[in-house]
Parts: sequence; C-alpha cells; structure tokens
Amino acid sequence: MNTLDTTRISKHSKDIIQKYASGLFKDTTLEFFGLKTAKIKELINVELPVVEVGENSIDFVFLLEDETYLHFEFQTTYNKSDLIRFAGYDLRLFVRDGHQINTVVIYTADVKEVPDGFSIGSLSYNPAKVMMYDYNGNAIYEELEAKIRQGQDLTDADILNLIFLPLMRNTIPKDELAVKSIELARSIADTTKQNACIAAAFAFANRYLDDNGLNKLLEVLRMTDLVTLLVEDAVSDKAIEIAKNLLAEDVHIKIIAKTTGLDLSTIQRLKSELSSN
Repeated sequence: MNTLDTTRISKHSKDIIQKYASGLFKDTTLEFFGLKTAKIKELINVELPVVEVGENSIDFVFLLEDETYLHFEFQTTYNKSDLIRFAGYDLRLFVRDGHQINTVVIYTADVKEVPDGFSIGSLSYNPAKVMMYDYNGNAIYEELEAKIRQGQDLTDADILNLIFLPLMRNTIPKDELAVKSIELARSIADTTKQNACIAAAFAFANRYLDDNGLNKLLEVLRMTDLVTLLVEDAVSDKAIEIAKNLLAEDVHIKIIAKTTGLDLSTIQRLKSELSSN
C-alpha cells in the first residue's frame, strides 16, 4: 500500500516546523548562497488573502533583523509563469504587511541555466536565483558524513548544506539523497539541532519531492522522535476523535488506550491539548 494512502502531513506540522526551523535559522545569514542579507530573525506563517491550493501556495518567508522579508521558492523546472506568480505573492504580501521583500528562487540540479526575471514596462521583477547544479553534492555529502561521524560541531554553512543536499548536483537521485540527509541528521549528537535539521529538511522536501519520494522519506521519518508530530495516520482519525470524547468524560487514559488502540503518549498529548484549550 502506498504510504501516503494512510499517512498524511499533520495538521499541526506547519507550527511544528516553524518552531524548529525558526530556532535553526535564527541569527544565520545566507552568505553560503552568495547572498548578502541581514540575519534571519524568524520564519513566519504566510496566509495570504487569496485562496491558494496545491503547488500554487507560497513556500517560505523569513523575517530578517532589518525588518525585511526573505521569500524562498523551490523550483525543479523553469517557467516564466512561476515568476509571475511569485511576483503576485510579493505584491500581496507587501500590501498586507508593508515590508520590503527580497525573493530567492532555488533551482534544483535538474535546472542548469535560467534567464533573469521579467519586465512588463514600468514593473520589473528580478528575484535572486540559486543554482544548486553548481554545488558538488557528492563531495559535500562525504564531508558532512565525516564531520558527523567524528562528532564535530556543524557550522551554519554545514547545516544549510545538510538541508539542501538533495537539491545539489549528485550521482544519487534526490529522493534517495533526501533520505540520506535525514539519516545523517539523525546522527547529530545535539538532539535539539538534530530535530531542527530533520524538521527543516522535511519541510523543504515537501516542496520538491513527488509522492514516491515522500513515501521513502516518511519511512525514515518513522524512526525519529518527530514522526508523531509531523505525520499522522488517516486510519487513526476515528480513534483520536473517540479518545478526545472519552477524555472529555474524564475516562482514565489506560482505559482509553485499550478502547482505541492508541498508545499512552498519544493520549497524554491529546489530554494536554484539551487542557490548554
């Protein structure tokens, strides 16, 4: 059975990813990409006043210390219509918040060359572009693997390398490399940094992997502490609903576990959520 038939991204995953990714990227810059920006302050959730679905949704926006926005987009192909769409996002975001916006389009190694932005007369749009084809993923993977095995601390550049590794030029397909990047992250001694790397890598992978690639990634994710936070089984929805109803009636969690088949930690988490509401 296809993993995605019974598993989907948790409804709370955006908040969870925001928490981890904000801590991971805070106070870093993007000089690794040759981009001179202020330090990242936080990752923000973007809910634009226009209904967006599927691939038409915005990717990631960071608030920088100089109070400007940094808008990230990931592309596996080049299409001028995508740039027009990104320009539309930036205009609506500016109208809503009034922050200056700088957009960076990260092209995976599938794309070797792209033209600059576009001009439609008085309006021009020329986002920065990062060509991951220019990065030697094989060499970077070996360097990261050696550092982690030796227990060395990872620099900010190392963290970015690890997260963006699957996008780079490599002899390994990007879906397999995404799995390897998560496996490498699992070997990081610092648990906080480990979880942050995994959450960020998973968040970005959702923007460039197809269903088959995500299936492979989810199998590895199941071996991490984050799996219960980032993904949820569709088949457990009914059990969770029943558990919440029983918790509301003050039924003991062990009885709920026996009734629903849910583990005690999940029921305890649901209980905490209900208590905080």
